[in-house]
Amino acid sequence: MNAPVKHTADATSVEEGLAIAAENDKQFTSEFATETAMQNTLLTPRFYTTDFDEMDAIDVSPVREDWDKLIAQMESDPNKGHFKKNEDWDTVDWDGMEPELKKEFIDFLISSCTAEFSGCVLYKEMKRRGNNKDITQLFQLMARDEARHAGFINDALREAGLRVNLGFLTQKKKYTYFRPKFIYYATYLSEKIGYARYITIFRHLEANPQHRFHPIFKWFEEWCNDEFSHGEAFALLMKTDPKLTQGFNVFWIKFFLTAVYSTMYVRDHQRPAFHGALGVDPDWYAHEVFTKTSTLTKQIFPITLDIEHPRWQRGLERMQKANADMAEAKGLKKLGAQARAVAAFVSLITIPAKKHTVPASVRLEPAY
Repeated sequence: MNAPVKHTADATSVEEGLAIAAENDKQFTSEFATETAMQNTLLTPRFYTTDFDEMDAIDVSPVREDWDKLIAQMESDPNKGHFKKNEDWDTVDWDGMEPELKKEFIDFLISSCTAEFSGCVLYKEMKRRGNNKDITQLFQLMARDEARHAGFINDALREAGLRVNLGFLTQKKKYTYFRPKFIYYATYLSEKIGYARYITIFRHLEANPQHRFHPIFKWFEEWCNDEFSHGEAFALLMKTDPKLTQGFNVFWIKFFLTAVYSTMYVRDHQRPAFHGALGVDPDWYAHEVFTKTSTLTKQIFPITLDIEHPRWQRGLERMQKANADMAEAKGLKKLGAQARAVAAFVSLITIPAKKHTVPASVRLEPAY
């Protein structure tokens, strides 16, 4: 008889992974981490719900060949057992960590855990409600991966005496309703930009190991490859219905591209000590991530943003400054800062996009 699974990394289903995480959580308490994860602002990860019946009706026949290859790859489970501490996990001196770095790094871990678990909750619900074998199988596999990621981040947080109560989050965090097509755009971009972010940090630290101030960064390559596969799945889902990337929907694609890129820029500039410890300039990092993500999204989106346009960087900086002022201001000054943030976003979204022809087959392989 096989020994019971003791770690989320070894779980073969989302249900098993969440049960292990819940059991582990009994050993730790931290209202701070969970309260931080519960926050709902423009910059914090959200929990989503959607029209699951519409998603259950998707017919993947138009992309069957690519679909079956992707599902087979995900079923082979190359990362089973990977997301747990081993001999490569260095001892972390949380007490000796510079206070501002510790604060920003914990915020990064909590935000990342919440984002990963947000995907897990959405995917698990689709699997639970659906009857379409193709769709439920995909979402079960993606939920499995996201549960592992969230559990692994919680492992790292426990060393600092913290943890995010994932069960409480599922029950109490506010859910935002998005139509399925908006779920496709937002989640596809989240997965692809997640890949670009993690692989950029991983390659940078591979070349500059003196800046690897925490062992979790050693796991980023396999982590981002999961993100990449999930993005491939959403690209295929969009490919099943050509209308999703045509007509007025191209405006929505541009909106989500602009919103995701600008939100990332603003959020990253709130963590100067974190990026300083990594030896990364946030402006350089943003441009690297935007460049990679724009190249990747050509697989399914008919446009990319012109991130070299003179208004692009200026608009991002204006939005970042307005956001910083909003956090400090009250009354009319706060309203003024909000108006400046909206004006900056309008300036960004009105930059003409670059058009291209989408390839016949959308499938890509990690290349960075």
